[in-house]
Amino acid sequence: MSDPDLTGPTRYGDIVVVGGGCYGGYYVRQLRRARAAGALAWDRLLVVDRDPACAVARAEQDARANDAGHDARTIVVTRDWTLFFHEYLAGAAGRGVEAVAADAIVPSPLMPHLMSQWLVARARRRWPGRGIRLAPLDGAVDVPWQRPGADGTHYVSFATWECPINCVEPRRCPHTRGARAWSLPTTVRAFVETARLAGRRIDGPAVLHCTHRAYGVGMFGVADVLRADALVADAAAARAAEVLVGTVSHCHGALSLLALAAPD
Repeated sequence: MSDPDLTGPTRYGDIVVVGGGCYGGYYVRQLRRARAAGALAWDRLLVVDRDPACAVARAEQDARANDAGHDARTIVVTRDWTLFFHEYLAGAAGRGVEAVAADAIVPSPLMPHLMSQWLVARARRRWPGRGIRLAPLDGAVDVPWQRPGADGTHYVSFATWECPINCVEPRRCPHTRGARAWSLPTTVRAFVETARLAGRRIDGPAVLHCTHRAYGVGMFGVADVLRADALVADAAAARAAEVLVGTVSHCHGALSLLALAAPD
């Protein structure tokens, strides 16, 4: 990816890596290379994995034991992903959008739609007893591949082939060797507009856009998650609402439609 394609700050507060296995380990190594090259820096690198013996944890333990470049700013958090984000994002919400503007999340290709889970849990705490669920999209997104998940998440992709984990989605697709003429944030917004024209009121979308930041690592901002929460709170404050939330890159994504019943 060329320099004009790079997005995001170069100085971060927290960077949260989801998973400490093979993918998370790769992201940690790439982030450290980026830092060594002066491409970015951070205050804390949090690697979240429920396995206390995950690859990143073992590497940190070995480095500490051998005094071989152990990085005190890398913290392995042994926690279930969902439980971690319920606590971490609640804390971020308490500090406010401006305070977390430099914090970011590195998603895992294998994770469930953790951000929609947090938004649903947040809405249920805000409005106890109110009907809140994930609803089917009831319509096709304009992508060549899509599949509903068992938990209500709708998975979408512009690729009908298997993409490498280190693809940074450059302007010229490495697989087709042609210009990348697609971007899921635009497509998701078009889906919502089409639904509205057909008479279905969908609020949002709240798009958490994972973009390439440095050395093959993509992230989205913690502040964007808080803005999505604010959108849900505003849309459903006095009426029933459906809010589309998407955690997406240019090429792949997970979509969830939060359906909130009218308040009593």
